[in-house]
Amino acid sequence: MGNNNIYVTPLSGRYASKEMNKIWSSDTKYSTWRKLWIALAETEKELGINITDEQIKEMKENVENIDYEIVAAREAQCRHDVMSHVYEFGIKCPKAKPIIHLGATSCYVTDNTDVILMREALLLIKKKLLLVINNLKNFALKYKNVTCLGYTHFQPAQLTTVGKRATLWLQDLLEDLEELDFVIDHMKLLGCKGTTGTQESFMKLFKDEEKVNQIDGKIAEKMGFDKVYAVSGQTYTRKLDSRVLNILSEIAQSASKFANDMRLLQHEKELEEPFEKGQIGSSAMAYKRNPMRSERINSLARHVMVLANDASITAATQWLERTLDDSANKRICVPESFLAVDAILILYANITSNIVVYENVIKTNMMQELPFMGTEEILMNAVLKGGDRQELHEKIRIYSMEAGREVKEFGRPNDLVERIAKDESFGLTKEEIMHALNPDNLCGRAPKQVEQFVQMQVDPILEKYKDLIKDINVEVNV
Repeated sequence: MGNNNIYVTPLSGRYASKEMNKIWSSDTKYSTWRKLWIALAETEKELGINITDEQIKEMKENVENIDYEIVAAREAQCRHDVMSHVYEFGIKCPKAKPIIHLGATSCYVTDNTDVILMREALLLIKKKLLLVINNLKNFALKYKNVTCLGYTHFQPAQLTTVGKRATLWLQDLLEDLEELDFVIDHMKLLGCKGTTGTQESFMKLFKDEEKVNQIDGKIAEKMGFDKVYAVSGQTYTRKLDSRVLNILSEIAQSASKFANDMRLLQHEKELEEPFEKGQIGSSAMAYKRNPMRSERINSLARHVMVLANDASITAATQWLERTLDDSANKRICVPESFLAVDAILILYANITSNIVVYENVIKTNMMQELPFMGTEEILMNAVLKGGDRQELHEKIRIYSMEAGREVKEFGRPNDLVERIAKDESFGLTKEEIMHALNPDNLCGRAPKQVEQFVQMQVDPILEKYKDLIKDINVEVNV
């Protein structure tokens, strides 16, 4: 159950997945520090420093063997987290102790680890984003022909289809995926450049500029990267954190837009998020089916969007080659942004895997407004029968106002069709008017747009990344 007498962020305990929690765990972080120390030692050995295979083997055997009590006790004395781990690692690796962290500064392990963990976390986000894209694709195709009211300003507008509306959600996510891929592809390690980024310590160590020039590339290759910052101060540029948190914010924005739409449509009783058999919608009103998943997306998205400002402010306020006012901030805003977006995408995937569509309610709502939606069609048909376009337009305007008054003031059905049918100047029977108001003829190219969008934009992406989403599962914790 955990320790219940201290605060634990709900993001890790309540919302995010085990996979994302593991990426940002102490075990992953500090074992990555040790892997970086091993990469440094191997590189220094390859370039001629007297480091033995036995020392490296000893370090590799203790990558996961971390005694946090020793670390905590040491940090209480020296007030330095990296040196506390160097100390504890040295106890576990007595042969390697003299060469651990040789020539490096703290940011060698802290910054490079942050880049490594951010990339790993972005790849997990990418998988879940692709899963949502796949869900929405299937939904869009299934309901591409289900005609419904379109809304502008949340007022009834021209007709669309349920599937076409889903392509708008999809398009936002495709934009996010494109930006996400760009960020992942352009991530660079800090490398190992020393206190102010000049590699002075390594020049003293090797006395050979050509060897020192090889250090960054060798370390990057060992850690699975092909890019390293060409220049730096002690830290990598905090623009990277800003870029990463910005794409997380963009994903949160897209999800929040979808969640808002779901809440509006659930109010209209047209769509509904999944509601489990034993789920309680309200502690007081037992009948309620609140859109709690969508509301949670909105809530978490708000947090992510605000955290992105943290990273941008930090990037803007760094001093010269390094300052430490970024450290505490990064420890909070970077992992929390990832945990929150992970939770958002779990919810998004859960909802889109089983959106409930009430087609009869959609049709009822649409038919209530349909006479207004089809006035142009009625006008054209009446003109073809010899009517005067200008006179009939004015009559439709008046009849529309009167029909709207019947609906709004008296709660009576929309009687615009009956009003027009009774006016002989239109020359149309009620049956002819209703034929002109066929909803399937009033939603433009919406069904075909869905098909083309999926075929041209969505399917190629899902085919490209099909192996990424083949075995991924998501589960809402509570």
